[in-house]
Amino acid sequence: MLSLYNTLTRQKEAFKPIEPGKVSMYVCGMTVYDLCHIGHARMLAAFDVIYRWLKASGYDVNYVRNITDIEDKIIKRALERGITPEQLVEETIADMRQDAAALGLLPPTHEPRATHHVGGMVAMIETLIANGNAYPAANGDVYYAVREFEGYGKLSGRTLDKLRAGERVEVDPNKRDPLDFVLWKAAKPGEPSWDSPWGKGRPGWHIECSVMSCHHLGEQFDIHGGGEDLQFPHHENEIAQSEGAHGHQYVNYWLHNGFINVDGEKMSKSLGNFFTIRDVLQHFDGEVIRFFIVRSHYRSPVNYTDGILNDAKHGLTRPPVHRAARHRVAGVRGPGLEQRLRRPLQGGDGRRFQLVRGGGGAVRAGRRSEQEPRPAAGTPAERSGRRAGPAGARSGSLPARRRRRGRAVGGTGGSADPGAQGRARRQELGRIRPHPRRADRQGHRAGRRRRRHHLAPRLIRVWPLALVNGGQTADNAMFRKQYRQNPCTRYER
Repeated sequence: MLSLYNTLTRQKEAFKPIEPGKVSMYVCGMTVYDLCHIGHARMLAAFDVIYRWLKASGYDVNYVRNITDIEDKIIKRALERGITPEQLVEETIADMRQDAAALGLLPPTHEPRATHHVGGMVAMIETLIANGNAYPAANGDVYYAVREFEGYGKLSGRTLDKLRAGERVEVDPNKRDPLDFVLWKAAKPGEPSWDSPWGKGRPGWHIECSVMSCHHLGEQFDIHGGGEDLQFPHHENEIAQSEGAHGHQYVNYWLHNGFINVDGEKMSKSLGNFFTIRDVLQHFDGEVIRFFIVRSHYRSPVNYTDGILNDAKHGLTRPPVHRAARHRVAGVRGPGLEQRLRRPLQGGDGRRFQLVRGGGGAVRAGRRSEQEPRPAAGTPAERSGRRAGPAGARSGSLPARRRRRGRAVGGTGGSADPGAQGRARRQELGRIRPHPRRADRQGHRAGRRRRRHHLAPRLIRVWPLALVNGGQTADNAMFRKQYRQNPCTRYER
């Protein structure tokens, strides 16, 4: 059963959708005035994993991620660049989608824009005024009266008295209370505007998500997500608006992802440690960035450094070799060789594994042993005669010759301790001293691993598809190319 940490209740809860078999999920998207940074990448990748997990669990998921295309920052940036806000929005949305594709993100079911729902925002504001939760001001703005909503602060855990005591914002004389927030802004010269009962203007930021989520998912839905920095005031204000207008619960589960820190400090433009996704993609592949993000819990903070990204790159391109693959084939030969090698890797955690065959001669020899009876051991002279071939030439592959050499010294190949054969042979040849120093002993062990690594098929653990490469098969072109270039060492631990 899927359990989610609900920010509203501050505890893990078993997930039960409103409608069985269907999930409605809304995530606060981008304000499109500049390129996405790695903090946005954290949010996008975290909820992409949740989206994929729900779909893989059999749910019909309606995933909505909005685009804020009208806001003070958009208007300011457009003026700085000498273009219209519409031109800036279209350019930035195209860049955002290109970055999302590089990270292997699935597109959401719906991606509404705020400017396409202004009529619904005006209607909700009228409802809030009629319910006594909002009021128009003399300057043409409309504000939400937070003290008229009893549950204000329940998501963030902040009371109105504490918020009032810690208030640092400049008091607007048009507000009844300094904590009231704007629902509708009166038009200013040169800014985009729409008609309303209170005159020309444009919607406030918080009302946008309340209206777009209600339009696509209904007045109450399952999951609402976003970055931890949106918990207050944005999501707190969403609850006040939606529940004040509809009179019932707005969202059942609130999910928030953690921050990304840069070298241990919070990412900030003022500190100069701000990196866009484009900047990072110049040095690392999109799969590496995605793996760096999703290998940490989505609610925990993530530290960003080049060293950590290099470590993620190493972990992605060189998956760990399972311990069972380090044993010699001679010790596991018999019926069902591949099945027995696979068995330790098969579990109920939804992960998939791939058998990469290295040292094909050993695997083929193992298959022959399942189909053909092995000849009797005989005396050393008889064994030597069988393998000599015409004119005393050596026959068979190198792995086969080494196995025959081991049997010639250690007895039959069916020994309960296959390693004893090799140890006896090396003892006879003087390759192991009776009491070597620890460093020498470790060196000999490493040498044995290097000499026999081609005798065993290597089992390569494949990372969960939803977490690593955006749903592509793990046996992709990159792995195949690397294996063809260096089949013996590329994938060995």
